[in-house]
Parts: sequence; structure tokens; C-alpha cells
Amino acid sequence: MTVRGLRRAALLTMLPGALILTMPGAYAATLSPLTTASGPTPFARCTPGAASGAVLYPDAEVEPWVAVNPNDSRNIVGVWQQDRWSDGGSRGLVAGYSTNGGKTWHETAQPFSACAGGPSRYDRASDPWVSIGPDGTAYSVGLSFQGSGPVTAVLAATSADGGRTWDNLNVLKDDGSPKYFNDKESVTADPAVAGTAYAVWDRLVSPADNPRSSAHAAAFTGPSWFSRTTDGGKTWSEAKIIVPTQQNQQTIGNQIVVSPDGTLYNVFELTLGTGANGIDGLHGLNVAFSKSTDRGETWTAPQVIASLETVGVTDPNTGAPVRTGDIIPEPAIDPVTGRMYVVWQDSRFNGGHYDEVAISTSADGGATWSTPAQVNTPRGVPAFNPSVRVAGGTVAVTYDDFRSLTAGNTSTLPTDYWFTSSPVGGTAFGNEKHVYGPFDLMTAPVARGFFLGDYQGLAALGSSFASLSVRANDANTANRTDAVFTVITP
Repeated sequence: MTVRGLRRAALLTMLPGALILTMPGAYAATLSPLTTASGPTPFARCTPGAASGAVLYPDAEVEPWVAVNPNDSRNIVGVWQQDRWSDGGSRGLVAGYSTNGGKTWHETAQPFSACAGGPSRYDRASDPWVSIGPDGTAYSVGLSFQGSGPVTAVLAATSADGGRTWDNLNVLKDDGSPKYFNDKESVTADPAVAGTAYAVWDRLVSPADNPRSSAHAAAFTGPSWFSRTTDGGKTWSEAKIIVPTQQNQQTIGNQIVVSPDGTLYNVFELTLGTGANGIDGLHGLNVAFSKSTDRGETWTAPQVIASLETVGVTDPNTGAPVRTGDIIPEPAIDPVTGRMYVVWQDSRFNGGHYDEVAISTSADGGATWSTPAQVNTPRGVPAFNPSVRVAGGTVAVTYDDFRSLTAGNTSTLPTDYWFTSSPVGGTAFGNEKHVYGPFDLMTAPVARGFFLGDYQGLAALGSSFASLSVRANDANTANRTDAVFTVITP
């Protein structure tokens, strides 16, 4: 979204850089056949959402997320943006669902935008997310907004039939003033309590009239907001702030993980301005968390895990921007031990020249965290959009990188998708498995840079991992991207 871009541009001047830890070697991971989860757009005849100067990319899917039904591992549900706009969001959000472990897929529109049968107030949608509870109820949230107007809102819906249909549409937060901007919501089903799920997001507040204006980019605050359902998504609690922020402080990328003892951990990027706008001498971008031991009633003050030293991603040969999840940390938790892991993009391993993938872990409920270690194999190229999950004694991470790009190639941007893993408790990654690629990232939609999404989907599937990601279809301008699925077994 436009505001997020302004925030990032205004704050990257605060960043510093260095460290390395990877262990490449033989690898025995296997991949199921790669299948295409997305199909032709269901919104081809829909016209709402157009804005002056905006470019529409029909049939382009971006920003996937995925969940596996704990009641039936053959039932997998993924969500993504469908028909991306260049200046933010898409025509609507689509859910893909499989009933045979990802071998074949069907899809249905989610009611988060006018094109998808949702309220006419919202003509675009973004930031898709899905999570499935222990009774098989799928919870999904989306950012619904106007392409030309000031409205931004967080909406939620549920599916009781494995992703085929979506109902119980609820508005968790709606703002019609340009003073406010809701962003980057997520939802987490409680893995132990049927009918319970937690939604979190950030809400940018500007003392000026228009937070989209770069002239006011330094005058904002952005607390974390929270809502909970305990009746399977029929109703949600009144939204409330759980991470208050002062001026020139904000959160983004809020995401909850639940430990085996029921503790909720909300992990996010915490932006701290200069001077008095820092916390305990910290400034700039930081990976942080807060926690709740009463299922969201009360929350601790934020604790910083590590600085987030992103410098963004560009084409190494041309300098063209690549939009990634550079300020979006991704958490995971071991469902057996409760040990936490967080991955993010960071330039500390190469002196601040380009982003790679960092990880930190905590075995004591977040009281202490390991020194950030490098996940991707060091090859002198950017690595980005990491996802992390824990299953069967293994910590798995997926990411994209540019190792197939050769010097002097300015006509294409070859990009590969990778899987790597470590035994739980460790940060000795390497032993990569090539999932697919190279594909030409220059074919992807352009939204402040070549864009696959701010995240890619990864979920535990028994002792394996379900991967739902987006890749570009080389030179196919009629169908620039597709969501693709595979099961990876370490």
C-alpha cells in the first residue's frame, strides 16, 4: 500500500550492518509434483476500483498464504490477491482449496470487495490471510478499501466446508477518514480451543489530514489493534489497541502464534523514531513482540528481539526496485516445546549492501533470544520473502533469491525459490532444496517495484511442509503470475 511505502522510505535512513552462519551439504528433501493452484480470474468483467494513473494486471495473483486443516490433512486452503493494481491492492481476494492434499485445486472469491460480492463500500482488497482451527473452521481476514477514497477496513469471514464457501462476514474496523490507515492484518486460529481465533493489524494515525502525503510521513503513530472471536467467527470482540505507540513510533506485520501452554505471542516490526521517540536507547526498525497469558485480554509491553537492518531489494544489475516483505518479520512456534523462531530480511551479514534472511530463536518464552544467524546460503546475492514453520522436529524456511542472475543481464531478472531446514533448536541452515526457477521476475506486476507479495505461504503438514507461493510466468503479459503448490518432505 502507498502509506507503507512512504513509511519505509522515510525510515530506511535510520539503518545500520554484520555476521554469518550456514552449513551447506547433502540434502534428501523431496518435492511433490508442482501444481498450479490459481486459475483464470473470476473478476474479468468487474469495473470498480479504478483510479487515475493506476495500472491493472488482470489474471495476476500475488501475496499467497496457506493453512492445513488439522481435522483432515487432505484439505488445504490458500488465499491470494487476484488482479493486482499498481498503486495498491487488487480487485479482490480469492481462496483456493484442495481436498486431495494439493494434487488439484478449486477456487472461490471471498466477500471482501465489491468485485467478489462484498460490500460496495470497498472496491479493492489486499493482505489475504487464512488460519484453520481444531474443529476445521477456516478463518480469513482481508484489508478492504477504496482505490480513490479514504476508506480502509479490516474484514473477517469464515468457511465451515473446507474453503468452498465463505460467510459470517464481519467488519472488525472501518475508518472513513484519511487521517487513519489500517494495514497488514493477520488471523490465527487457536490450535487448542475450537471456535476461537485472533486478528491483529496496525492502524496508522496521522495528526495531519492525509497520512498518504509524503510531506507528513514523519508525523504519525501506528499502534497494534486486536479483535477475538470465541464463537467460530459469528461475532468478534470490539477492536482494541494492544501495543500503544507514541508519535514517530509504529508497528507493522503483526502476527500471533500460540504456544502449547496457551500463551499468545504477537510478533511485529516496531519502528522507533529518533530522540525521545526511541525505547531504551533503541531507534529505527526492530523485530519485536508482546505476549498475553489470558488469550488476549491483557498484553505485555513490547520487547525488542533484534534490530531489523533491511536495505530493501533491487535488481543487482539495473537497480530497479523489487517490492518484498522487507519490514515484515515472520514467526513460528514449535507446537511441542513452545520454542519460538522469527525470520526477517536483513543486511547485517554483508555490511549493509543487500538483504538476506536472518533468524532468531527463543526457548524461554521470549525472555532471551539468540543472536541473529544467517539462513540462506551465502552467495553474494539478495534473498527475500522468507517464511518459517516447525514440524516433525524440523525448522523449515523458504525464500527467493537472485543466484541465477549473471553479470551484465539487464533484460531479465532470474529468480529462484528455495527450501532449507535445521533440526529444532538450531540455526545451522544450509542443505537447500531447489523448489523451482529460475523465472523472470520482470514479468511480475509492478507495484512500487516488481511484486510477488510481501509474503509467501508455508504451513506444517504432518512432518512435511505445504508451500503455496507465487512465481512469474516468463514474458506472459496476459497471465503474469500464478500461485503454485508443493509438499516438501525433509
